Amino acid sequence: MSRTIAHALCAMLLLAPAFIGLAEEGSSTTSSSAPDTATQRTAPGSEAAGTAQADSDEGDRPTVAAEIVVTAPRIDIPLQQNPAATTVIDEAELSAMPRGVAADEALKLVPGVKVDNQLNGEKIHLSIRGQGLLTERGVRGIKVLLDGLPLNDPTGFAPDLYDIDWATVSRVEVLRGPASALYGGGASGGILSITTRDGGSEPIGGRMSLTAGSNGFFKVLGEAGGTTENGLTYRVSASRSWDDGYRVHSAFDATNLYTKLGLYDGPRGTITMIVAGTSYFGENPEGLSIDQVAEDPTQPNPDAEVFNELQDTRRGTVGVVSEWNLAENQTLKLAGYFRHTQYREAVPSTVQHRTYDSPGALLQYTLHSTIGGLPNELSFGVDLDGQEIDEQRRPNLGFAHEGPLVVSDEEIHQSAWGLWALDRLSLGHDLSLVVGARHDDISNELDDDLQTGGIDLSGDASFAETTGRVGLAWSPRADLGLYVSWGTGFLPPATEELANNPASPGGFNQSLDPATSTGVELGARGELGTRLSYDVALFTLSTEDDLGRYRTPDRPLETFYRNAGDSSREGVETLLTWTPVDPVVVRLAYTYSHFTYDQVTVGTEVYHDTWLPNAPEHQAYLDIAGNLGHGLMAGASAEWVSSWYIDGTNSTSVDGYTLLDARLAYHFHGQGWSGELMLSGCNLTNEAYIAFTEPDPDGNSYQPAPEREGFLGLSITF
Repeated sequence: MSRTIAHALCAMLLLAPAFIGLAEEGSSTTSSSAPDTATQRTAPGSEAAGTAQADSDEGDRPTVAAEIVVTAPRIDIPLQQNPAATTVIDEAELSAMPRGVAADEALKLVPGVKVDNQLNGEKIHLSIRGQGLLTERGVRGIKVLLDGLPLNDPTGFAPDLYDIDWATVSRVEVLRGPASALYGGGASGGILSITTRDGGSEPIGGRMSLTAGSNGFFKVLGEAGGTTENGLTYRVSASRSWDDGYRVHSAFDATNLYTKLGLYDGPRGTITMIVAGTSYFGENPEGLSIDQVAEDPTQPNPDAEVFNELQDTRRGTVGVVSEWNLAENQTLKLAGYFRHTQYREAVPSTVQHRTYDSPGALLQYTLHSTIGGLPNELSFGVDLDGQEIDEQRRPNLGFAHEGPLVVSDEEIHQSAWGLWALDRLSLGHDLSLVVGARHDDISNELDDDLQTGGIDLSGDASFAETTGRVGLAWSPRADLGLYVSWGTGFLPPATEELANNPASPGGFNQSLDPATSTGVELGARGELGTRLSYDVALFTLSTEDDLGRYRTPDRPLETFYRNAGDSSREGVETLLTWTPVDPVVVRLAYTYSHFTYDQVTVGTEVYHDTWLPNAPEHQAYLDIAGNLGHGLMAGASAEWVSSWYIDGTNSTSVDGYTLLDARLAYHFHGQGWSGELMLSGCNLTNEAYIAFTEPDPDGNSYQPAPEREGFLGLSITF
């Protein structure tokens, strides 16, 4: 299957010139693809966040949400008419990030999303409505798209988000709730669609930025881009960041190279090519016991230093995204990519080496027509994903020195296809119905090349599921949008869950079944007057065969997964934007989460009606920003997180915390260039708190957070 996908990708690349020729001979129909700048709302208070529009004396007020068009639902749809909880973050808001290194900075003002920054760097835990809470590494249950190309593997698992340089991102769309009918097993919790900057309208332009701060943090970024005489765009960026870490043995360094080329932009379509390189190295201090936290929260777990726990990722990606107008009412979208990854991880038991080759492709056809005189948009397509993994593990003799014995030597072959259809029917100028369905088939095969003691651990694991989604949106007024939706989720066992076998050092964990979920949500978004906008969603989500983590007495240093139990999730997600006076914008994101197990197995015991681990009941983020005039802008924020439980027994909990941050930016201009100087402080009250916890039975569950931090950044744009 993987060879088939690779051949399909090559064919798409070879056919691109033919498409160009067809486009040049065709009619002059305008492309229906929605560029980043089209219909995108400037975020309320964006100037106060720290953008180049520093000299504006009048802050942006909330505007009608219908002006924003979202693409994460696989069709271009005004946000006001999208029957799903969706948040859009634009470049102006992103510019307020103090460092621009991880998702927690970018997603602060997205309700329903929880981001746990493991080491104050790029390595994070990301969950939406509790999906992905208990993953040890990577992202589970969330479809992650970068410039239209997926970062998830065939099982729906995104091993990390290291490919994203958040300082180059121009727009983020977050769709919350079961979206497997749109993107398969990787979207049981929602969608994260990320778009980077284009080259700009000038022949050439660029930006240089330097950021330095606490714990030896330093980041340098350079980018250049523009538009050629024939209208083609290009952008190239390179960044390097490193940090000594706020705990012993928690240093990291990262390099990102990214090239985005508009190969063709004509009357009939577009072709965009992506070439990227990623390198990330991070030490892992592991969690501490509560006694160790009290003794010294900056110390590492003793095993972490003794065995030199670390992760090292190097990856290259090439991809093409194209969209064509076949006729006035028909479009065709094609995309293909190939990703090569080399991965090394040292844990107390072993040192693991993996090589990944990951091809993929997608095809989507859209037809605009009428049914009974009513506008209708029908879209359907196929997603193809493959992956070949060569893995070898050797014992960790200490300090990541590998012993001569090979513990496991295996090859994993993965393939997945998803066939889907989505229809949007306008029942009137203010009412629309969206219906979608999808079938996914995922195949995993393992070849045991070691066969220790003559035992062959080769095997396979296949999963298939059909999912659906129905949504109804009603906009009785231009400043009010209401919606209701129902959807199902499908979370198959991921590569990491399958490959960690409790029965043997090699082979698949054959005891895992997919987790399935059903969710319903009600929402309202709109404005009250000219100074207050709101977005509120209420949801309920029921999941069967939730996946949970555990360890075994005979292999206590390794993590395994099982279908731990069933769960129920209910919650409220709110985002408010208020402009009390024109230079000042206040934004509040609040999430209420009532996440409980119906029943769950912890160790050998079964518990009923207990809270999910690492799931606080309340999260709130308040941001106040204002333009002080003369190029000065200031902002302050407060984050509040309530207490949560360590594991499904609910026998131990962690105190919540409140953090205060502040920032001050100064904008200045020259002939043909502009600059920004930003000073920011995090955790200004120096609160000692736990960033997140893991359900480790040995008690090493606590990950202490950094103390007070300060950062100074300088950027020059020309």
